[in-house]
Amino acid sequence: MKRFKTGLAIFIFALAISGCDTKTNEKTEAAADSPAVETPATNELNSDQSALLTTILGAEQAEGTVLRGISFGDPVSKIKASENFEMFEETADHLGYTAETPQLETIDVQYFLTPDKKVNRITIDVYLNSPEATKQLWNAGKNYFTKRYDAPKEEPNQVTWNKKSVRVNMEDVSKGKDFGLKFQFVPTDKNVLAAK
Repeated sequence: MKRFKTGLAIFIFALAISGCDTKTNEKTEAAADSPAVETPATNELNSDQSALLTTILGAEQAEGTVLRGISFGDPVSKIKASENFEMFEETADHLGYTAETPQLETIDVQYFLTPDKKVNRITIDVYLNSPEATKQLWNAGKNYFTKRYDAPKEEPNQVTWNKKSVRVNMEDVSKGKDFGLKFQFVPTDKNVLAAK
């Protein structure tokens, strides 16, 4: 039995070494064939954060929409018809959708509902792979929302915009080895909900 375990351990170790060697050789061969400079390994871990922000926001925002083609006061049926992320949760007070990037970053969107099933708040949690990705998405979000809603109120790890009957809050929720941002969209004018 001892011989079998020892032989198995040697076999697994040999496989691991040959796997590492193959990857190293592929990278070396690709570098030799290509005049382009290889991007740093940390970039392979992260998405292009400007493109990720576009994915988070959805298509170009039409006048009157808040996010992802949805406005405050829209019915559940509109969310279900237009949301292209995968639904992961449906309760009496909210719908949850999720998407994952090729780099395994996750976007969770939750549409919170009034008792008569209309959107009254939207939150987005974005789970990222590094502090660099968090900083890049923070800067991309800050630029986008400042252009759309004017100058924000800034606090440590949080930025808030108030304009056009909506309050947008962006918060860095990174802790330890967990990185990410939280966006909240809340109506500041209750007539917006009543109008629909």
